[in-house]
Amino acid sequence: MPEMETNPEYLEQTDYRKILELLETPRKILVTSHTNPDGDAIGSALAFYGYLVRKGHSVSVMIPDPEPAFLSWMPFREKLLVFRDDPGKCREIISSAELIFAVDYNGLGRLSQAEQPVRESKAVKILIDHHILPSPDFDLKISFADISSTAEIIYDLIAIAGDLDLVDKAIAECIYTGIVTDTGSFSYSCNYVKTYLITADLFRKGIDGEHLHRLIYDTYSENRMRLLGFSINDKLVVLKDFHAAYISLTLDELNRFRHRIGDTEDIVNFALYVDGVNMAALFYEKEDGIVKVSLRSKGNFAVNSIAREYYNGGGHRNAAGANSHHSLGETIRIFLDLLPRFREQLKSVY
Repeated sequence: MPEMETNPEYLEQTDYRKILELLETPRKILVTSHTNPDGDAIGSALAFYGYLVRKGHSVSVMIPDPEPAFLSWMPFREKLLVFRDDPGKCREIISSAELIFAVDYNGLGRLSQAEQPVRESKAVKILIDHHILPSPDFDLKISFADISSTAEIIYDLIAIAGDLDLVDKAIAECIYTGIVTDTGSFSYSCNYVKTYLITADLFRKGIDGEHLHRLIYDTYSENRMRLLGFSINDKLVVLKDFHAAYISLTLDELNRFRHRIGDTEDIVNFALYVDGVNMAALFYEKEDGIVKVSLRSKGNFAVNSIAREYYNGGGHRNAAGANSHHSLGETIRIFLDLLPRFREQLKSVY
């Protein structure tokens, strides 16, 4: 069992005790996660939903916009409320909640159109997250930037409560999805013994790792596969002098391949796979005029600081992102202009 389960120093560094006290009696709870939700956002939110229901709470789960298609198989997926699709119902649930949990994001601005009603709610607002620089939006916080995924923190919370017996196969599958997607199938942000101890316990709960991998990664539509091929063959730019690469996609190009939410997931990683490339970026236009920025890196080169300083974004050392309010061309220009400043660092990552 992971050491942190019974480590009192760990408890004192957080609001675990206060949160567990709030969960001792049945509550009306809303679990929320961020816009453009990824595997950790959906996995951790649904795992927490499953646990809270088994504890006897009345629970709803809300996301600002739909989850990607490759996560549509997940346990409890039918419980997801999408603010964009039914804002009236979501507002009612927000206003009636006693506790609102923010899972896998560090500020209410990540809720898009749902931000204001959540901000105005009288509910106790609780953060459970692993991104740096949590905002002061929350009454209570569990925030650890060094942990692989928010799903891992959800597991910790359940373990510290002494409720691991409530983690069934469905909850375990959700936690595993969060861990495996936020570590790139254990290829980054996972040099922690505890991550593997937790994963081993999830297998003891009955998950099938091979089956889950196929559900998550082997479900590309033909259009998504062709978009990936186009991105690599026609849009990949390799900047050998800077050990960097990028891919950019216009809205017209995305529409050509009937782009759906989640279809651009992992495209940036293929730019990073190029030998000698230590930082990669993906830029693509969204229908609302915003340009989505995804950054990846190898070794000790931190892209979260670049996302934060140049694009008002954030994330993890080797995987970060942002929404740029500049044009696609200007967003790329900012990226190209910063590369000379990091030439030496990018040359010698480890």
